[in-house]
Amino acid sequence: MPEQFDIAVVGAGAAGLMAAIWAARTARGRKEPPRVVALDGAKALGVKILVAGGGRCNVTHHAVDESAYAGSSRHAIKKVLRGFGVARTVEFFGDLGVELKREPTGKLFPTTDRARTVLEALLAAAAEAGVVVRHPWRVEAVVASDGGFALRRHEGDGATDSITARRVILATGGKSLPKSGSDGHGYELMRSLGHSLTPRVFPALVPLTLPPSHPLCSLSGIAVPATLHLRSSTGKRLVSFTNSTLLTHFGLSGPSVLDISRYYIDQRAADPGATLVINFLPEQTPEAMDAALLALNASSPARLLSLPPHSLPDRLARCLCGIAGVDPAAPGHSLTRDKRRALVDAVTQLRLPITGDRGFVHAEVTAGGVPLSEIHLDTMESRICPGLHLCGEILDVDGRIGGFNFQWAWASGYAAGVGAAGSPAAARLAP
Repeated sequence: MPEQFDIAVVGAGAAGLMAAIWAARTARGRKEPPRVVALDGAKALGVKILVAGGGRCNVTHHAVDESAYAGSSRHAIKKVLRGFGVARTVEFFGDLGVELKREPTGKLFPTTDRARTVLEALLAAAAEAGVVVRHPWRVEAVVASDGGFALRRHEGDGATDSITARRVILATGGKSLPKSGSDGHGYELMRSLGHSLTPRVFPALVPLTLPPSHPLCSLSGIAVPATLHLRSSTGKRLVSFTNSTLLTHFGLSGPSVLDISRYYIDQRAADPGATLVINFLPEQTPEAMDAALLALNASSPARLLSLPPHSLPDRLARCLCGIAGVDPAAPGHSLTRDKRRALVDAVTQLRLPITGDRGFVHAEVTAGGVPLSEIHLDTMESRICPGLHLCGEILDVDGRIGGFNFQWAWASGYAAGVGAAGSPAAARLAP
């Protein structure tokens, strides 16, 4: 006979562990507490947690609201976030012995600066709550029936192993960083249970590529503050981000690039003429740059760009002069009007001939997924398949860099765990 559980959580990443912990905690006082199992196909748990934030795990951001997210309606995202906000996240991890510190960027990291601190605390909390964690246990199929669900896996000898559960929480992630186990298999499980996906599922928070011959690709390793603008084919400015921008041998990375990548990829699918424009001097307008060049006299353009207040790295300053067809050492008064304008454009509104992105292997999150319109937002229970709950990255919600995606994992995981446990005291979100 298959082993029986009350609640099975498929996926033991950030959202899945959160859901399992709160499912077990919510019903702790009952005469017969539910048996909760968390299943994961990975040999090593929590890979995404361990690599996040350069190995430090950016747990959340000090100021989180729905404006930091894309995908499903922001009104729906707001409802879920409101149920478990930043203050509760800080308190939750503090109770687990993980103190968080706020950095100047607003990001919150564990004071240990070790992502493993976060993962170990979550696993310890799951064990303390009575959650059974099994891995590698890759769920190949979830079959609904009147009595609940059957979850099946294939064993090495070709045999099939299965368990049953009254309720299932799917927290399988999307397709980003597939080596962590998020290989898109969860989408197949969702479709088999009647759910749909957004028309497109694509990488987000992903580096972008330039032609290998582009001059910026010769400046690998240079990082500067810059503003990236996304413009429609008609020239309309759609969205912009200002942050550190990293030049690499393949193109562009860094926070500003990662943040704008999902909007660029999405816009280009509908509007192939959309372009990405970069301003290497975020506080400088084209008009101000032109005035500074006019006032150069005998000083050179490269000197102007590399000295305060501009302070661009000399290699970048010379590269931008080259892109504009300007001699970096020429005296300013020798610049023609056309050369001056070309340099202004290169510095403050350079069009980037993006050739693509680095794909799910290098993406931090997935854009697209199951629409929130198919979910009861107070419990994260499916409107299509009763007894099924969803949380985390499998849903059509993706946030900016800086801890926002982890906050979505904590909030949606909490709602799914409490909802699946069916506590009468479960907080219901206001309409």
